Amino acid sequence: MPDTPPSESMPAAKRGARARILGAAGRTLSALGWFLLGNLVLLVTLGVLHLNSRPELSVWHTAELDGEFRANGGVDTFPAYLALEEKLFRQLDDRVIARVPAAQRSNINRYTRDSLSDPSRWPRDWNRSFELPAPHPKAAVLLLHGMSDSPYSLRALGERLNAEGAYVVALRLPGHGTIPGGLVDVTWQDFAAAVELAVRYTEQKSGGAPVYLVGYSTGGPLGVQYALRCLNDSTLPAPDGLVLISPAMGVTPSAALAIWQSRLGHLLGLKKLEWQGIRPEYDPFKYNSFAVNAADLVYRLAIEVQSKLDAAGPEKLAGLPPILAFQSGVDATVSTSAVVTGLFDKLPAKGHELVLFDINRHALIEHVLASDPRPTLKKLLEGSNPAFDITVVTNEGAQSLAVVARTRKAGQPVATDTPIALEWPRNVFSLSHVALPMRYDDPLYGGDESVASPGIRIGIAALRGEHGVLQIGPGDMLRLRWNPFYSWMEMQMLEFMRLPTPVPAEAQ
Repeated sequence: MPDTPPSESMPAAKRGARARILGAAGRTLSALGWFLLGNLVLLVTLGVLHLNSRPELSVWHTAELDGEFRANGGVDTFPAYLALEEKLFRQLDDRVIARVPAAQRSNINRYTRDSLSDPSRWPRDWNRSFELPAPHPKAAVLLLHGMSDSPYSLRALGERLNAEGAYVVALRLPGHGTIPGGLVDVTWQDFAAAVELAVRYTEQKSGGAPVYLVGYSTGGPLGVQYALRCLNDSTLPAPDGLVLISPAMGVTPSAALAIWQSRLGHLLGLKKLEWQGIRPEYDPFKYNSFAVNAADLVYRLAIEVQSKLDAAGPEKLAGLPPILAFQSGVDATVSTSAVVTGLFDKLPAKGHELVLFDINRHALIEHVLASDPRPTLKKLLEGSNPAFDITVVTNEGAQSLAVVARTRKAGQPVATDTPIALEWPRNVFSLSHVALPMRYDDPLYGGDESVASPGIRIGIAALRGEHGVLQIGPGDMLRLRWNPFYSWMEMQMLEFMRLPTPVPAEAQ
């Protein structure tokens, strides 16, 4: 006799009970699925309503400036880039500044003529690309600023390098220096194409002297990306060294998801969803509003650099020039650990050095820290031998504000201390992402109240009152804007570039 399927040999009553149980389970799962889907839709709807309830977009968020550089736009020389930049800034005057409604004009709005935040109050509009010539260059240096930033952030360093004999070129990256809306549709490929034009130009101006790239924040991975391209393209002028300041070698995982907010906004026709933050524009040389696309392209650039580093391998990476990097042990913008694991741990020995700034151990804040960098720093100084030099700027002792440079040379088992004749200010507990390239006496971001400024002073702002009242977040008030160890960091760069340093820069 043929085998009878179990379901057919089961009594009818049992088959009916089983069917009822399976049906009930199916209905329960279906209901659960609809419940979860409904909750997801509710959460997304509430999120969209919250994001769309933020302040209205202004002309500096929505204006279209079609004079901006694009990678495929036919501009193939740096002088042509500068000519296009001139057109762009004329459009800024005509399409934005001249059209700001009277109700939005204020004394701390960068788009209000003659306000304290008007860039034209400064002797030079540092939002633009600039050039500091040297008649007989000892080196040529290209400066690359960070995301939402401008060439102002590396202005002081450029002037010092120029004073020591370097021909300096500072590139305004596409989308920057004009309106925050310029970052809504820019790509990292636009950045990379502009960097190539600027490197070629800098090399032409070098007179045969060494060429260095200095990259701050997003400018860091842009410099690394260009150097990696040179390994496979002999037509590109290769740099002789890279200096990275707070390099964005890795960002938070949430950056990978941020772009979906913008895409949803585009689908629904809600322009506000293209923005992570919509804030007053009071900074003359940096956007306060931040486009979702800006976060996404930093993420994509970091992924591009990491994939190229992994694909190259140690033998190929030996062709990279020496790299000197400076990074705060605590950084709310980029991943400090990614600078170590994503870059330096992959480099073969070739005179590379990583400098990390510890927190102020004398500030007695360890018990309220969200995260202490001590384990990472200790591992670097005492763990397995790295192929690069590691220097940690830290307190001389637990009861001292004075700092030392604690350096462990590549291949050496122990670190040695070198006093640097500087100390922590008593009211500062750590550096920050934005602090590293800024001097204490910077007229905009510095902390020296005795220094005259042609306009607004952001570095000394310390407003007190009730939270939730201001459109400016408390984090902006808390964040350190200047580097108490800038002079020492500057000297390390000058030595790295083999430029004369007859007179040390002032301590603050």
